[in-house]
Amino acid sequence: MSSFTRRMALATLGVSLNAGLANGQTPEPFFKGKQISFYVFSGAGSTYDVYSRLLGRHLGNNIPGRPTVIVQYMQGAGGLKLVDYINRIAPKDGSAIGMIGRGLAFEPLLGRNEVNFDPLRLNWLGSMNREVTVALSWMTSKVKTFDDLTKHELLVPGTGAGADSEIMPRAFNNLAGTRFKIIMGYRETTEASLQLETGELDGIAYWSWSSILAAHPDWLRDKKINLLFKTGHKVLPGAPPDLPVIQDLVRNPTDRKALDFLLSREPLGRPVVAPPGLPPERVKTLRDAFTATMVDPAFVAEAERSQTEVNPVSGEEVDAILKEAASAPEDVINLVKKVLDR
Repeated sequence: MSSFTRRMALATLGVSLNAGLANGQTPEPFFKGKQISFYVFSGAGSTYDVYSRLLGRHLGNNIPGRPTVIVQYMQGAGGLKLVDYINRIAPKDGSAIGMIGRGLAFEPLLGRNEVNFDPLRLNWLGSMNREVTVALSWMTSKVKTFDDLTKHELLVPGTGAGADSEIMPRAFNNLAGTRFKIIMGYRETTEASLQLETGELDGIAYWSWSSILAAHPDWLRDKKINLLFKTGHKVLPGAPPDLPVIQDLVRNPTDRKALDFLLSREPLGRPVVAPPGLPPERVKTLRDAFTATMVDPAFVAEAERSQTEVNPVSGEEVDAILKEAASAPEDVINLVKKVLDR
């Protein structure tokens, strides 16, 4: 993270660790000697796991009272098990937080709410990264370019009905004419990526650039994959400079709006969330701690050593993104539902 980004984060978010009273307790007495359970929806070795453990090692140092933060796994239903826990079951006092998949907060807005939660009522602490994603094929696949992808099927993994890995290839197929064939039943994309080398799968339709760099830098170095397109115009070091942008390949203006709606999840690259119903002062304490951690020299140094990309988004900005999505025009929402078969 550049020094400019750090200065802007501090200036914009106004970090203050001196939160007021919450239920009659100042933050330090409440959190002192406590343990915060930090749940992550994916398994050991996943990119979400890497990010959550990085945050977990430093977050407690920026909370008054310096509580211990313990990272735990809660896998199941593409992340919905953790969403349900955070929404209904987790203690409403700040002692439980979670990192969930970026797309799950958009599911209720699109008519699918299997665990009955309102993303606008959850307390978003922030996101550790604004993601750019890519589609890729294995080197042995006949699909080597976007044009090939409009002519030949590409077998890609699906990790759950509400997961980006299933939602986004359906959207690309309907809006951009791609021919992804989703093979369902994988626990997570990191696990499924190992099947590329065995020939069980041909590619991945929607995977974070930071995940590829962290988990499989050899794929790029040894030219084991073909990059087919990316989301957004951000320059990706190591990717071809002329790599197509998927938004530019959607010609119909209404279709483009539908795709823009779906891709509005990308700033929620690694979102951290607390249950609804927390006292406002405690939400502020946790948000301030998250923001302070993102510019904490020890945290930044470890992120740089491990080559973990950090480009934080505040909890307030996450709120604004979700509120804007919730107010999208009805015709756009209806088109997205149709595209996703809902």
